[in-house]
Amino acid sequence: MKKILIMVLSFMLAACSATSEYDQNLKKWQDATIDHYQFDLFIICFCPFRDVMPLTIEVQNGEVISITQVDGVTVAADNPSFDLFMSAASVDALFAMLDSSLNGDADEVLVTYDATYGFPTSISIDHIKEAVDDEIYYQVESFEVLP
Repeated sequence: MKKILIMVLSFMLAACSATSEYDQNLKKWQDATIDHYQFDLFIICFCPFRDVMPLTIEVQNGEVISITQVDGVTVAADNPSFDLFMSAASVDALFAMLDSSLNGDADEVLVTYDATYGFPTSISIDHIKEAVDDEIYYQVESFEVLP
């Protein structure tokens, strides 16, 4: 019984730590008040779109201005992967995805944050630990504040 109690307490402390880290970095991002930025996004999964990565995404005033594939083609709303791309197409969207995943939508979430602005730079989500090929990874690179 003691072992079970220790395991439950350890899990609860880990969950609190992850949430606390999330909250601290969200606040850091919000305090930075960056209105216009661009970044490269790699989405890695068992998905058909790996050859278009990375996506270059521009965001201004919370709105996605453009999503461009590595070959320079703009991702249009009729692209079959548009909704998935949009789910990670801004720092706010990445934080929303993390919040949902950390609060029960995933069995395991690993994340690293940018030391300066607090945005997620690497996110690994395993929705069902025992399932195969359900993992998805997001990598943010070349973040740039724009005028």
